[in-house]
Amino acid sequence: MASTPLALPRTLALYLPRSSFLPFKLYQEPSLPSSLVHRCSRRFGSSPNALFQVGFAGLRPKLIRQEQTRKFTAMGAGEVSDISSTAAVTGHNLGLTKPAQVTLPEFTFSARELHVTEWKGDILAVGVFEKDVTKDESGVFTNPTLKELDSHVGGVLSDVMKEEDFSGRAGQAAFVRLPGFGFKRVGLIGLGKNGSASLTKSLKGFAENLAGAAKIAQATEVAVTLASTEDLSISLKLNAVLTISAGVLLGIYEDTRFKSEAKKPFLKSLDFLGLGSGPEFEQKFKYIQQVCSGVILTRQLVNAPANVITPSALANEASNIASAYSDVLTAKILDVEQCEELKMGSYLAVAAASANPPKFIHLCYKPPTGDVKTKLAIVGKGLTFDSGGYNIKTGVGCSIELMKFDMGGSAAALGAAKAIGQIKPPGVEVHFIVAACENMISGTGMRPGDIVTASNGKTIEVNNTDAEGRLTLADALVYACKQGVHKVVDLATLTGACVIALGNEIAGMYTPNDEMAEEISKAAEIAGEKFWRMPLEESYWESMKSGIADMVNTGGRAGGSITAALFLKQYVDENVQWLHIDMAGPVWSEKKRGATGFAVSTLVEWVLENSS
Repeated sequence: MASTPLALPRTLALYLPRSSFLPFKLYQEPSLPSSLVHRCSRRFGSSPNALFQVGFAGLRPKLIRQEQTRKFTAMGAGEVSDISSTAAVTGHNLGLTKPAQVTLPEFTFSARELHVTEWKGDILAVGVFEKDVTKDESGVFTNPTLKELDSHVGGVLSDVMKEEDFSGRAGQAAFVRLPGFGFKRVGLIGLGKNGSASLTKSLKGFAENLAGAAKIAQATEVAVTLASTEDLSISLKLNAVLTISAGVLLGIYEDTRFKSEAKKPFLKSLDFLGLGSGPEFEQKFKYIQQVCSGVILTRQLVNAPANVITPSALANEASNIASAYSDVLTAKILDVEQCEELKMGSYLAVAAASANPPKFIHLCYKPPTGDVKTKLAIVGKGLTFDSGGYNIKTGVGCSIELMKFDMGGSAAALGAAKAIGQIKPPGVEVHFIVAACENMISGTGMRPGDIVTASNGKTIEVNNTDAEGRLTLADALVYACKQGVHKVVDLATLTGACVIALGNEIAGMYTPNDEMAEEISKAAEIAGEKFWRMPLEESYWESMKSGIADMVNTGGRAGGSITAALFLKQYVDENVQWLHIDMAGPVWSEKKRGATGFAVSTLVEWVLENSS
């Protein structure tokens, strides 16, 4: 693949034909004598002039942009392309791809004390536990709700259960069209055993089945009821409403921004019957919409290709979030020079090979009123594309074509920021931090064997350029701790080793602090997301020692996710409680071929748990 002229050789520089001349200025390293920085001319094909930069071997020349949009000629290609550092906004990007403006799901939620037989609409969905399907000696349901509903529709439910072998098992679903009744379709969806520990999972499955049926039927009005509610407390009913509402809202949503024909959502209302009503339900409905808006943003960011979501575009999205909720959120975007001033050598080394400049993102949430009692930080890995660098990703299973999702941690952080900006929890300050960049290959890029210096002064021997995420997180964690936070959670699509250990649905969490592990576990349980605490075995650090630097950036294959977490631990202050989340598995759904929005709900619950 042809390299661009921005891939500078280390000692002799950049050939830019005059036909594609740019308004760049040369930047002189402090240690580089001025006599070795020249403007000169040379023949280059049919172009009479070129721009040169000369330096000592081992000193990297730099170009400082004066304009965000630039033209360049790829060596050997001869074609001029326009590249914008804010591709997602301007649309002037590689491939001329611009996401379409799509309509997000917007429908009303309501909790009503209405009998199921009186409701009118498109789909009535009934959640059925295994015990609800029992019948008496005469073949009539013993469950009052199913008994009345079956009588109302002339025994159709009994027939459907028999034909579909429906037993109420979790994941089972049977829908039937019923012309002539108030509702056009009725659906029976299994919830498994009543009171089981997996009720939240069953409710999520219920919502997924219902959302799928609603899309197929192009339903505009849907109602939900449970066959058995007598064993459910008010809190369990609220949890059921919350879980189903979120599941339907997210299940209805389809990311069609990059398709030539976008689908519009049909659903307009979702009613809950017989589960209670009142202000607490209204509050839950509002909360669900706020959290789901963050989840949908996260999905969109992860789904978007790397030629659309560049580091600059990601920074622009962060700024947009701060602008939308400017009463509680502020944004600070640091460029290369500012990161150099902060001595972020580890982060900038990863970014060095890319034509797209890195952007260090810092959003800060402060409550609109009251004192701040707790300060938190959420640090997300922000590799908008990861080629692997000189240790390039090759071979079956390397998934290089999916490395747009290597910014899944940053997307979750920004999604959580959007939700928190709407919820406005009191008593807590939250810093959302992302070191955004690309890991590419060029003459200016980080090489295996290089030694880089992080902002806390620790040196790292780079023995694998494809273990780059931890290098960016190192400086981000140091920065986070300098904000005076009490607790920090970092999340990243960090290692394939964690996927091997836990699969595609479970994230690993690593912390030396039991309290932090308990907080995230509790938040994840409420959110219905799966986490598993992994050991942080200190003896494994032996494999991370370097003979010439403080450490290497990756150890052996054994315990790879643990040594990665131990690496990050070196960049967290001892007085700061810290937890690392490796979400390389659940960030993406192969079944749905898209992003999941994983971790947003858990992060929001964690912030609320720390709120006064």
